[in-house]
Amino acid sequence: MKFSIVTISYNQVEYIEESINSVLNQRGVELEYIVVDAGSSDGSRDIILRYADRINKIIFENDEGPADGLNKGFSYATGDIYGYLNSDDILFPGSLFKVQQYFEKSKKPIDVISGHGFVIDKYSIPKYKIFSNKLKNNNFFLKRYTLGLSILVQPSTFISKSAFFKVNSFDKTFKVMWDAALTVDLLLAECNFVVVNEYFSGFRIYPTSITGSKTQLQAKGKFEFERLRMRANVYVRDTLLISNYYRFIGWLLEPRLLFVRLLDGLFYNKRD
Repeated sequence: MKFSIVTISYNQVEYIEESINSVLNQRGVELEYIVVDAGSSDGSRDIILRYADRINKIIFENDEGPADGLNKGFSYATGDIYGYLNSDDILFPGSLFKVQQYFEKSKKPIDVISGHGFVIDKYSIPKYKIFSNKLKNNNFFLKRYTLGLSILVQPSTFISKSAFFKVNSFDKTFKVMWDAALTVDLLLAECNFVVVNEYFSGFRIYPTSITGSKTQLQAKGKFEFERLRMRANVYVRDTLLISNYYRFIGWLLEPRLLFVRLLDGLFYNKRD
């Protein structure tokens, strides 16, 4: 089993080296690593080139957004399992080996495996846990996901090559929710999702990151527009009654995760 991991990079000089090393230092697996930089001008490209002898493919060219950059990277992939990592996020040591074991030991074919993760700050200090929710290829879980009531932790999610190309890769018309749009496409294609109780990655949020800064507010309109596009595919309305129904029933179907999240709230600082 071979992993193809793609990192998309754009002006993250402070974090790109840690991100690269978190992939290259994975042990016990066959690994192909591809880095796509859309035009960094802050020194990120110099750091990437330092690792040119260990990175299988480096792509330096402009793109039409993250989804387009990822598609370019995966067009060179030759692995069996795909994963993707933003240039300020990290994989935890041993993550890919654990993922490989889950794929190999499963009695049923798996299309997508997701684990949990930690939100980390600019110093890579874990702040709190984030959790992937159960996903099944049925109408209830699909609608719950498109309502924003469940998530998959993106850097802790790994997709079989066959499933990725079954849905024709990322939809590059999505500019901010490309990962969620891919998940919806995979669900509509009746792919088999498995969520495991492992922590595979660090998802970085800091004051100037897209997630942590005011740029999130600027992108809010795009998020809402793209979420409406996804909902249109599954014919779900977002009303208070409908949302509460999917929220409540969803938690009843995940009692263990609910308990873990309650414990997490006791042991970790309150989220900002």
